[in-house]
Amino acid sequence: MPRPLPLVALLPTLMLACCLLAATVQARDIDTAEARRLLEHPPAGLVVLDVRTPEEFAAGHLPGARNLDFFAPDFRQRLEALAREKRPVLLYCRSGNRSARACDLMRRLGMEEVLHLAPGFRAWHAAGLPEE
Repeated sequence: MPRPLPLVALLPTLMLACCLLAATVQARDIDTAEARRLLEHPPAGLVVLDVRTPEEFAAGHLPGARNLDFFAPDFRQRLEALAREKRPVLLYCRSGNRSARACDLMRRLGMEEVLHLAPGFRAWHAAGLPEE
């Protein structure tokens, strides 16, 4: 009767699988200076995603942003559609709270290259950076 492999023998394979998964999802927080540099030299296909309400969005937003209201009933479905596009995303809200929650969801959906403007639009505006 063949002897079963000890669990320790599987450890390198499990570690490699975890590293590969972690390398795929590169969501991370960035500050306003890094977001500005990103917008000045955007990667191909960059989506600037504002998850504030339409009223907040209308009052001012990052250049080229598109609005996807975090509180909309179809938020998750629209985010899933965006995930299928496999494009880099610059994500933000007013203060970083809603966008942090959206970022967590994006990670669970397997989205890659998510850059989260952690201090939010409020910090962008306070720094006098370009708005539309």
